[in-house]
Amino acid sequence: MRKILLLLWRMWFYLLSSTLVIILFPLLALLLLFPDGYRPFFWIARNLWARTVLLGTGFWMKKTFKTTVDLKKSYMLVANHSSYIDIMLMFAAAPTPFVFVGKKELVKIPFFGYLYKRAAIMVDRSSSKSRYGVYGRAKKVLQKGYSVCIFPEKEYTDETILLNPFKQGAFKIAIEHELPICPMVFLDCKRKFPWYTTHGYPGVLRVDIHPTLPTAGLGEKDIPELQQKTYNLIASELLNDGEQAAVEAIDVWKKSKKLS
Repeated sequence: MRKILLLLWRMWFYLLSSTLVIILFPLLALLLLFPDGYRPFFWIARNLWARTVLLGTGFWMKKTFKTTVDLKKSYMLVANHSSYIDIMLMFAAAPTPFVFVGKKELVKIPFFGYLYKRAAIMVDRSSSKSRYGVYGRAKKVLQKGYSVCIFPEKEYTDETILLNPFKQGAFKIAIEHELPICPMVFLDCKRKFPWYTTHGYPGVLRVDIHPTLPTAGLGEKDIPELQQKTYNLIASELLNDGEQAAVEAIDVWKKSKKLS
């Protein structure tokens, strides 16, 4: 019975998130035709789509600022990525409006892909030209006053790994444009809505927003240190979380694999 309920819950998540995209599609597509249409697009994605999906799936967010964020500044937002719900949680939790940098493959999703292609900064990871082009597209986004968001982990679907190594892209962009790194830690997603459908349950999703890491005056040689510093901060928060949510998720997954 538990497995059936989990499956139905997951199906409801996909149904709810996709139905809302279809309902909102005409308005969102229209907004993206205007030069300044992304700001109302973001408001709708944040308040009508993301928060409705979170609440409708049984989640509510608890956001903790461990620093003061200047809402007039742009940032490079980075967070651990361990769940499909991370997208909605990032929209809901981000301190400032942002544009995602994400993989090109998502444009294949009906309706969502059309909006994604026009709203996000897409990158084809197999093309060096596409990866390089991200810098120019990010510059245009920043000129409009938005932040940029990247989930920097190289791989992220292995439930037995707490935090995968980071790619350099986010940190290259941050240094190139002197964007402060804003580390965000999603403490509960790995336990409550993991990639695989055999586990999870609704409840509170905690998000901690940490003091920014400055990039002004840094160069290419500083990328590895900035990358590692950000990684260490997020990994340490996951390991030292009082509720041990992510650590528990790994233990639960390992035990279930042994029993199967």
